[in-house]
Parts: sequence; structure tokens; C-alpha cells
Amino acid sequence: MRRAVSSHRSRVATAILLLVAVVLVAGCDDAAEPDPADWTTYHHDNSRAGLAPELAALGTLSKAWAARLDGAVYGQPLVVADRVFAATENDSVYALDARSGRTVWSTHVGTPMRLWQLPCGNIDPLGITGTMVYDPATTLLFALAETTGGRHVLVSLDAATGQVRQRRAAEPPAGDRLAHQQRGALSLVNGRIYIPYGALSGDCGRYLGTVVALPTTGPAGPVSYHVPTTRQGGIWAPGGGVLVGDRLLYATGNGESTTAYDGSDSVIALALDDLTLLDRFTPPTWAEDNSSDADLGSMTPALVGGYVYANGKRGVGYTLRPGHLGGIGGQVHQTYVCPTFGAAAVSGRTAYVPCIDGPRAVDVDAGGRITVGWQAVVSGGGSPAIGGGVVWVVDTTAGILSPLDPATGVVRQRIPVGEVHRFASPTLARGHAYVGTMTGVVAIAGA
Repeated sequence: MRRAVSSHRSRVATAILLLVAVVLVAGCDDAAEPDPADWTTYHHDNSRAGLAPELAALGTLSKAWAARLDGAVYGQPLVVADRVFAATENDSVYALDARSGRTVWSTHVGTPMRLWQLPCGNIDPLGITGTMVYDPATTLLFALAETTGGRHVLVSLDAATGQVRQRRAAEPPAGDRLAHQQRGALSLVNGRIYIPYGALSGDCGRYLGTVVALPTTGPAGPVSYHVPTTRQGGIWAPGGGVLVGDRLLYATGNGESTTAYDGSDSVIALALDDLTLLDRFTPPTWAEDNSSDADLGSMTPALVGGYVYANGKRGVGYTLRPGHLGGIGGQVHQTYVCPTFGAAAVSGRTAYVPCIDGPRAVDVDAGGRITVGWQAVVSGGGSPAIGGGVVWVVDTTAGILSPLDPATGVVRQRIPVGEVHRFASPTLARGHAYVGTMTGVVAIAGA
């Protein structure tokens, strides 16, 4: 009898331990998931939809604060709980109080490149350009810093303190490293950081559109993919990679060849584990695009109504099937929309596209057919975001943030934010809109 009781107690104890372990594991998994009210990567999440689901309507807008930092902020600010994270072209990373803009910590992670040290370009100094990413599993913040000597260094920082945890080389494996510029947003998927590379303004030197992947922690070396052209094919649109199932989609720029297809001017799908090329779409006009610098790679692909929507400098919009991009000329539908630079914002079957002469609403129906809707009277081509019942866009010429009516494109308000770069896109989180400027970060709140 005692043996039976003992055995029963042992089974109960084992069951309790297993239950506790399950609860702890579940709790860890929950803790590793980002809060939907936060903005932990470019355009909120790996779909790059630019949709802030938790943002309430802000009402009458006004400037809440402006934080002056040590350089221009090209990447989107990130927001986690009560902190705003921003990186500058002076190779500094900041944590700001989301309510006041006060600096909580700042860390200088390297010495940026000066324009006179580069073969061409238009950013001076050149430090951290691509949007950072925050990892809730490790509470680390990741930034790609360009530093003296043309080095590209992946830096991870403790988000609570700003302490640097690791520095790792993340060099493109082919071409001239001085000719590569890192503008596209970093992606975090399954414990890996994915880093896209394009070129300096002016397309000088031998660069190749490249993606490099490194684990979030540990000594493992990088894996990489580069466009199989002799030169160019840059991956430079600010949104970086778009996650679709077990693959990342990137848009590539024009290559050198105008005779034999060279893998450039395309939407490509790369495997998450080893960055193997799985699929691609290439416009039938690729040779003309290559010869006239009319590449598809100027806008990050968008996921719209079950299709991939691609658009670039030529101005033609294409819909593609996510599971089979179609190869050369394999689009579902195409129509002229507008030349685009940046990244679209998406809600359902509608993409708000960053046209150079003002954003347009583009609808994609169940069959993949594209219909062009309204055009907003906003210049400069800033990349939109969606939240609080409106579409937000920065007039990058005038330095003005405007919420637009999503049904008509009518501008509801105009709020000056100061000088910004041409790809500026607002971050929408925790009851504010945050914009990176040429001098720091501006926060907009509603009454």
C-alpha cells in the first residue's frame, strides 16, 4: 500500500513538474512575441504593411517634442513600450523617453565614413542608414554600421542599457566593399538577422545586390546570396525583405547586361536557412530597364489581397502569385501606376503607393487585377503608413507630415516636422507618430 501511495505521489509530482515546465515554456514564448502596440521593425512587422493595429484616432495633431541627436536619422524609429530607438548617420544609437524625448542612453558604435573617403555617394557622414530591428526574445537591438575603411559591422546592443553585446563583420562576399551601401531595413526571422546591400548614390564601383544573414547571437558565420550579374543589381529599397511563409522577398535593381538575362531587375524569393534562390519574377522589359536605369528595385514588394505587388522606376505595377512568382513575364496583371521609391502601406486589398508625385491608392481584386484610385496632393514621395483611421505620409520636399482620408486621399491636417530625407516614413505607436529627420526625431501627438 505504501509503495502504491508513493508511486501515486511520484506520478503527481512528475505531472506537476511537467505542467510547470509547460507553463514556463509557454510564458517564454509569449514573452518573445512583440506587443502589437510596439513598432519593432520597418513598417511594424515582417509583412512590411505599415499598419499600426493598436493606434487610436489622434484627433487634432501637434508636435509633442523634438529630440536633437548627433546626426541625421534615415531609418524608421522603433518603439518598444516607453522607449523610442533611433540610429544616426554618425554611427550612434539612442534610446529616448517616448513621452518627453529625453535621452535615456546613447551609444556611439563606430566612426562613420566621410563622403570624401567614398568613390561616390550623397550621405555625409555615412553611418547607420538602414532601419534597425528589435528582438523581443533576446531584448537586443540590432544595427548595421558603416565605419571607417568601408567596413560593414552588425552591432547588437542591450535595449535596456545601450551596452554593446557583440560586433560582427557582415561584409558582402563579392565586389568592392567600399561600393556597397546598406539602406534596406534589417529583418529578424527565426533567430537570424538579414541584411540587404545596394550601392552608393551614383552607382560607382563594382557592387552586387547582396543579402547577408547572421544569427542573433553566437559565433556562427554568415550565409549570403548575391545577384548573379557582373555588376549592380542592388537591393536598396528601404523596406528590406518581406516575409512570405518560409522565404524572404526582395526587389533588385538593374544590372549591366542588356543581352543575356543576368538575374537583376527582379523580385526574388530567398530561402530563410541558406539564402538559396527559390523563385523570381522579372518584367519582360528587363533589358530596357537595365539600359535606362528604370529598375524594379526602387520599391519594396508589397503583399496585397493575396498577391505580391511590385512597382519600380518604370512606373508599371505588377501582381504576382506568392507561391510562383512567374519568371520572366509571368505576372498575373500589369498596368501603369506611377514611378515609385520607398515602400507601400497596405490594408486589405488596397496598397497606398509611394509615387514620386504624391501617393496613390491602388486596389487589387480577387483575380489580381490592378485598379488605380485616388492621388493625394502631397509631394516628395514619402512612404506611407496606416493607423488611427488615416493614411500618414511625409511630404519630403516641405518636411510636413499629413494624415490622409483613406477613402479619398484628402489631406486632413499638415504638421511641420522639419527637414527629412526622401524615403522618410512615420512610425505609428503608443498614441504618437514619430518621424526621423535630418537632425533627430520628432514626435506628433493628438489632442
